[in-house]
Amino acid sequence: MATKATKTTPVEKKLIGLADIVIHAADRSNDPTFSIPVRALSNVSFNERKGLIEMGDRKQSRSFFNVGMAKKFMQTVLVADALAELQRADLTTSLREIYYRTKHTIKDSHENTFDTQDESDPVIEDLEVSLAALREELHVRAENSGSIVGPVVFGDDGDRVDCSKLGKGGYSVPSIVEPEYLEIRRCTADFVLLVEKGTQWNRLSEDKFWRRYNCVLLTGNGQPPRGVRRLARRLHEEQKLPVYVLVDNDPWGYYIYSVIKQGSINLAFESQRMAIPKAKFIGLSSADPERYGLPRNVGIKLNEKDTARAKELMNYKWFKKPAWQAEIKRMLTSGLKYELDALANKDFQYLTKKYLPGKLKDKDWLD
Repeated sequence: MATKATKTTPVEKKLIGLADIVIHAADRSNDPTFSIPVRALSNVSFNERKGLIEMGDRKQSRSFFNVGMAKKFMQTVLVADALAELQRADLTTSLREIYYRTKHTIKDSHENTFDTQDESDPVIEDLEVSLAALREELHVRAENSGSIVGPVVFGDDGDRVDCSKLGKGGYSVPSIVEPEYLEIRRCTADFVLLVEKGTQWNRLSEDKFWRRYNCVLLTGNGQPPRGVRRLARRLHEEQKLPVYVLVDNDPWGYYIYSVIKQGSINLAFESQRMAIPKAKFIGLSSADPERYGLPRNVGIKLNEKDTARAKELMNYKWFKKPAWQAEIKRMLTSGLKYELDALANKDFQYLTKKYLPGKLKDKDWLD
């Protein structure tokens, strides 16, 4: 493990740079102003060569003398100061603790710096984008909400963690998985299977699918948190493992896959570190109900929100491939979506003994 920092870190220097902007402007009686990149679909583009969503150059100003921006400016400075404190102390903390650390009532007023955490969390994202530093590099962690099992050994704060010897519950994926916090000591797997739902991950783990097919099983219990995505990327990049994504057959499952593969719109700057352009969609596909004999009565009727979201996805440039257009159109034509759990209609172990083995053997996946 890396030794504790004894000098100013690169991230701390960036945070100090924000303070310098304020000081220098005050010295010259100027309006202190930050430039914050716009985090919206209008400011992202899809780099087809890299297979990544990238952030554009559009920025918005946040100034202290502007009445409409003064509070947000003050909040940005407060959060940046708290993050610099973490860097100096070489500590990590939670989003919730940042909120409480920076919350107080402004002197001689009844105005709070923050009223709810919904105000402080976006400021941290603004700082991530502005400083080109991931939240994890800012030493801010989220709750652990992922699990991993399989032939991989980690070094976690000096402890050896063998994910093949932790029972069917596996290892709880930390929210910060950077090399200085989580070392990949050994990995003999052939691929990573990233599973959307914890229920299906539990079935795969209980049935020892990872042992029979020599893989790492990873889940984020829904839209995978950043720690899970980053760990999948590290296993792919450092261990040269293919990544296969198993999600529900609905627009939300498709989008989860796209976030893993191309990155997210909201934090497009992180794609270089998080996204896995070579990830493959292994199912559940809209062709699978017919192929595997799932009856229509285990499907769920698409509602208006599902249909609107599916059509929205079809307009994203990264879903313009003919195979993906056909995939989404097939789902819309059927009028049904299918959960992975529906495979239990065939057999409780159908996922592990029939469905996935067949998919892997036939290389039946979408890119």
